[in-house]
Amino acid sequence: MLDRTEPIPHHVSVGRRRASRIATVLRSSPSRLAIVVFIALIFLFTVAFMTPWATADRSSTHFADALFTAASVVCVTGLSTVDMATHWSVFGKVLVVIGTQIGAVGVLTFASILGLFVTRKLGLRAKLMAAGDSNPLRTHHGAVPEGQAVRLGEVGTLLATVAVSTLSIEIVLGLLLLPSVLIAGIPFWTAVGDSFYYAAMAFTNTGFSPNADGLDPFAHDYWFLTLLMIGVVAGSIGFPVIRALTKQLRTPRRWPIHVKLTLATSAVLLLGGAVVYTALEASNPTTFGEEGAGRTAFQALFLSTMTRSGGFSLVDFDQLNGSSLLVTDMLMFIGGGSASTAGGIKVTTLAVLFLAAVAEARGRQSMEAFGRRIPSDVLRVAVAIVLWGATIVAVATVVLLQITDDSLDRVLFEVISAFSTSGLSSGVSANLPESGKYVLAATMFLGRVGTVTIAAALAASQSRQLFRRPEERPIVG
Repeated sequence: MLDRTEPIPHHVSVGRRRASRIATVLRSSPSRLAIVVFIALIFLFTVAFMTPWATADRSSTHFADALFTAASVVCVTGLSTVDMATHWSVFGKVLVVIGTQIGAVGVLTFASILGLFVTRKLGLRAKLMAAGDSNPLRTHHGAVPEGQAVRLGEVGTLLATVAVSTLSIEIVLGLLLLPSVLIAGIPFWTAVGDSFYYAAMAFTNTGFSPNADGLDPFAHDYWFLTLLMIGVVAGSIGFPVIRALTKQLRTPRRWPIHVKLTLATSAVLLLGGAVVYTALEASNPTTFGEEGAGRTAFQALFLSTMTRSGGFSLVDFDQLNGSSLLVTDMLMFIGGGSASTAGGIKVTTLAVLFLAAVAEARGRQSMEAFGRRIPSDVLRVAVAIVLWGATIVAVATVVLLQITDDSLDRVLFEVISAFSTSGLSSGVSANLPESGKYVLAATMFLGRVGTVTIAAALAASQSRQLFRRPEERPIVG
């Protein structure tokens, strides 16, 4: 036994100092902490999915398939290399639901919610973590009092909104979906489980189906399909938007600019996508070209809703026209709202780039929308998001093309779906070799964690530059 006065060995003290420095860095940076926790969760769910209790036949799932499923679940993507309806047992499906709930609301936000419920209060560190998780600009540029959708003092209210809205929306959706599932001939208790499974997959924008036939039994059930669209839209607009609508529904003039931009851009993309799909697929008999006018319009609206991150599908994407596939790629890449269960570069990013182009065309120095001026640093972040997102998609596409020897349109579709956590598939995921599964799993992780979060985590510190270099303008365009 060592004497209390005996000095600690050098290698032990060095290890403790390193561990202390790592812990300090993680505590001081929500971005780094988010990445570490996401990686830890993915590997934790990978181990759980590999257990015999997680599969229906009590066999062990291969590591690559378990890792891919864990990444898809935690990143709420919806892609799979196994049959999600028949491969997993009840325990495995419970793991899927739990993983999607944690991944949908954000790891740091979820942890803050648990802390709020347990301690009945929220500390400053928890507020900073939750604020960074719900608003990437805060982690990238620090506290910005103006233009934030959620201020630091309102984080506790936002977390309550996240918890209440998630539970209430999924419970209500599950109850409303139950009659349709029972009418489809599914036994009562199985129908109850399937109804709430569909509700959870809709609100989290994951798109998994609990039955092997997918949505085929409900292909003409407009009540069921409409509820799925409502759940997907509710999850994709973002928790700050839900909070603003619940508090200020009758006073839209007082909504923050983030809420207005999110709702306006989402509506334009949703309706515009439906119109474009109707025009492009109206003459395609293999999709919905031979349907009536009402059925065609509904199918186009459903497809436009799901491409932005929903993941459910009524059509075979191999049967879509090439022009429709390209439109789908663009809608998936855009995704949903910030601080939502959706992925992509986010609708507000697109809106900021559009406003910058309008301001440049009009010769104005600043971007303006709804009577407010948008700071230039928001534009820099928007450009960085699009650039990094396009780079990730391009690199992953090139690597998968080399691995699979599949066609460009199918591989690009699958990669964008993985990056935007949309979950729609062209069939590439099911036939991927082991190396391709790792590439697509990494793409899902990068898409869900977010390019801004990764960039903020890679930065060692927020350094101040005490000088300015001479200015010189290059030729652009």
